[in-house]
Amino acid sequence: MTLADRIIQFNEQLTYTGEPLPKGIRIMNPFKEHPQTMRIVDEFYHKYYNDNQQRHIILGINPGRFGGGLTGIPFTDPKRLISECHINYEGKMSHEPSSVFVYEVINAFGGPEAFYKQIYINSPCPLGFTSIDANGKEKNYNYYDSKELTKAVYQFMIENIRKQIALGINTDKCFCFGTGKNETFQRKLNDEYRFFGEIIALEHPRFIMQYKTASKQFYIDKYLEAFGSIAG
Repeated sequence: MTLADRIIQFNEQLTYTGEPLPKGIRIMNPFKEHPQTMRIVDEFYHKYYNDNQQRHIILGINPGRFGGGLTGIPFTDPKRLISECHINYEGKMSHEPSSVFVYEVINAFGGPEAFYKQIYINSPCPLGFTSIDANGKEKNYNYYDSKELTKAVYQFMIENIRKQIALGINTDKCFCFGTGKNETFQRKLNDEYRFFGEIIALEHPRFIMQYKTASKQFYIDKYLEAFGSIAG
């Protein structure tokens, strides 16, 4: 089996096995909810990961509704899936600002083939969460947005970090998307379980696109410098 085969198998078997979620929070599993997701996953990982070379991992937060929640590919919305990865997507197009930034970094790195040859992206919780607001609108929800949710999914996240490392991940360094709650949580986990030798935190793509667009090139350069530490 190649790394691609192992990642596809990992996604295929993903089922939430943690404690009951707090009231009003829904699990989002793109691999079970959308008929085309596993076809996309199969094509994407066989395109970029069909070997047995180790990758370094980026851990985000959890999938969002308009990116990985639709395509099954972390930080890859339907528009970027088509335009950057040249993989077909059928259905409503969506735009995720985080995906826009990540692919600007990927292209600055040398393009998807060069980037994915060295890096694998996922999250401590590879499944997403949503909540319903007062107006009945579904919204993204993060694993750390309530203590109750963090507690409920804690063991599930530990189990899935271990499973992802076992796919073929180099553990000397882990990149963390988020320099706030996500970094704090991942450092706490790593202090306890020693998953990685070092955690390198980078500002989350969504934060950059929402608050720091005027300085976007600074953050692209910062990302490239960080990833340069593993360039082979």
